[in-house]
Amino acid sequence: MDCQGRVALITGVHGQDGTYLAELLLAKGYQVHGLAPYLRYGLPMDPRVQFHPCDLSDGSNLHEVLELSRPSEVYHLGAQSHVKLSFEMPVHTVDVTGLGTLRLLEAVRQFRDRSGQDIRFYQASSSEMFGKIAESPQTETTPFHPRSPYACAKVYAHWQTINYRESYNLFACCGILFNHESPRRGEAFVTRKITRAATRIKLGLQHELRLGNIDARRDWGFAGDYVEAMWLMLQQSRPADYVIASGHQHSVREFLDEVFGHLDLDWQRHVVIDPAFYRPAEVDTLLGDASKARRELGWQPRVGLKELARLMVESDLILARQEAAAAAVR
Repeated sequence: MDCQGRVALITGVHGQDGTYLAELLLAKGYQVHGLAPYLRYGLPMDPRVQFHPCDLSDGSNLHEVLELSRPSEVYHLGAQSHVKLSFEMPVHTVDVTGLGTLRLLEAVRQFRDRSGQDIRFYQASSSEMFGKIAESPQTETTPFHPRSPYACAKVYAHWQTINYRESYNLFACCGILFNHESPRRGEAFVTRKITRAATRIKLGLQHELRLGNIDARRDWGFAGDYVEAMWLMLQQSRPADYVIASGHQHSVREFLDEVFGHLDLDWQRHVVIDPAFYRPAEVDTLLGDASKARRELGWQPRVGLKELARLMVESDLILARQEAAAAAVR
């Protein structure tokens, strides 16, 4: 597909998914614009990405950003996305993750109506919306039962996106993405917390890792695979919503086995179960059925859990060695 000259705008461009998506689109010939908070932080960006500072809890310059970038595709990835933090900062989470989506949708609608430009919108929905699951595996029609402020905000954003599709004929798709990880995952998320700690333990930089519910079961995939599904959704003739998942479920305990085993370590000698890391309302199990995405988008995941754990461990070993070398110099 010839994508030369297309323009995309990505919110949350400095995060894990944003960087992988930007790389994918640039490789396809897109001009890529990125939206991130005024305090520029996060992962290093390709210099070809044109950066626009904007805070989704304000959104006062969204119209200006759209006029400057004039995107044909908008990928809305920006959010306060840490579940545990959402219990500590519920109002901020809902403002950014929920109302921030509405602010962007309305700005996109007004820009489209004013400019006459065709524009397609992707909403990053979340498997956390299923929460206390009604059925397993979860599909696009499984009822939502959110169990955190973050999940509640995502449900709001999900249905607002559908409402704009149905009320204003906006080409808008929701990708209900199950857990997806990578070496770029934030260190507050459990998979990266584990790989970061395990590699530091291997080099004697720390001695224990404190975790909460290690029996929680998740459907984990690789972020690089999942951003391809986002792009595919906006290339279809009609907008729709899709579950994106590996279809395989593993516990945090199993992830510990993979990570520590790759380093020839016994995680049970180093992991401490700490009640402080339990959520007020737990989501015990999630398992996605991506049959619709496989059938209609031709999408399928390529990286399994073992390879994902290896990628993350090897990346974090480099960081741990750099940390050890710096400590030795001091």
